[in-house]
Amino acid sequence: MRIATYNVEWFNTLFDDKGQLIDDDSWSSRWDVTKAMQTAALGAVFTAMDADAVMIIEAPDTNSRRSTIKALTHFADHFGLRTTDALIGFANDTQQEIALLYDPEVLQAAHDPRETPESPRFDKTNQRDLNVDAAPDAIRWSKPPLEVAVETADGSLRLIGVHAKSKAPHGAENKADAMRISIANRSKQLAQCIWLRKRVDEHLAEGDDLIVLGDFNDGPGLDEYEKLFGRSGVEIVLGEGGEHKLFDPHARMALGRRVGAMPTTARFRREGQPYLQALLDYVMISPGLMKKSPRWQIWHPFDHPDCYENAALRTAVLNASDHFPVILDMKL
Repeated sequence: MRIATYNVEWFNTLFDDKGQLIDDDSWSSRWDVTKAMQTAALGAVFTAMDADAVMIIEAPDTNSRRSTIKALTHFADHFGLRTTDALIGFANDTQQEIALLYDPEVLQAAHDPRETPESPRFDKTNQRDLNVDAAPDAIRWSKPPLEVAVETADGSLRLIGVHAKSKAPHGAENKADAMRISIANRSKQLAQCIWLRKRVDEHLAEGDDLIVLGDFNDGPGLDEYEKLFGRSGVEIVLGEGGEHKLFDPHARMALGRRVGAMPTTARFRREGQPYLQALLDYVMISPGLMKKSPRWQIWHPFDHPDCYENAALRTAVLNASDHFPVILDMKL
């Protein structure tokens, strides 16, 4: 089975309100890329991945006029993909949904949110003291994680798709303001990850096979404020107890070295400066799935040999998004 996570930058702007692709020469929301170029690139990447299921981060919007599911199923039909079915969980107001696009001949999937006293449903509020003032703060997900119950011919599986809060100091007017916003955003991001880890613990206690995948906007050593909190959100979700830890080889590599070469899953353009690369996207698996011969790949256009040597695919990956697909293959 092949499962992937893919953050598609501004996927929403490629569709009209009927969910049809806007496949023309108007500019997309990506730098120097038309809608036709981005659409063709995404079709090429999804076709080449040939995944059984893709957790799409920043999927097209759902609101009173638009439908994520309609847009994604039209997209799959347009490119003849076998992932013809789609689902979302709790819609949000950011125009960036979390959605699963999957092959119904291989698996059946359903939105299956859980709730316990310690970990409320992800569309609700969780109370947590963020600034050590003995007063709880209300924590909400701007993009509630997508909890999916999966059934295959080989058994059941749980997926949790994640798009954690960005720590960037949006709206800062000066350096001091940027520091304040960055620290507040990191506190909220870590609180979200603690909430998510509670749900992970509950599934592992029940013996579920679990995959947590998506964009965490975080990672070990990613910014200078990590020292204030001692650990990253990724480390929290991975866990710290031996048999209850989730595993992702790219996270392990990053945790094991603070300098030197590291895997990256995103590449951001900066005006007049070199591209900024970061490890933001993960596919974390539970201990039971480690027995299924898992193999991870990041389809980085310059680091992955097959992507680099295939000029058409390399260009497609670069035009499609500022993030690259992260793929997990398992023998179920």
